[in-house]
Amino acid sequence: MSKYNFIVIDDSALDCFIAEKMIVHTGLCETVRCFTQASDALEYIQASSLEAATLPTVVILDVLMPMMSGFAFVEAFEDLPEDVKERYTIVALTSSMNKTDMEKIVSYQVVKKLLDKPITSETIITLLER
Repeated sequence: MSKYNFIVIDDSALDCFIAEKMIVHTGLCETVRCFTQASDALEYIQASSLEAATLPTVVILDVLMPMMSGFAFVEAFEDLPEDVKERYTIVALTSSMNKTDMEKIVSYQVVKKLLDKPITSETIITLLER
């Protein structure tokens, strides 16, 4: 199986740490970058869009965050150029059982999957096999 780059966006530093450990444990990652602010991750994606295409990147995005929510991040991401967007796979992550939030986040075309917290190595492997 090929390797991937990962970006974890979660306002909880602990959840970022756990996700990073689970991702590294799969043996399928080249790099993992964690952001506790969605706006910082968006700036990183915009800046790295100027670089030559690298490995596909999986974005693990917490839906409910202060400042810039997962919804706001996805809306801003959708405005990026197609050649940038196609290098990323966005996976929403939530501990919310709010059906409205869940339906709203998966309604975005760029969101490929919705997963429950906490994320596990098995969940990531299953996700990448698709």
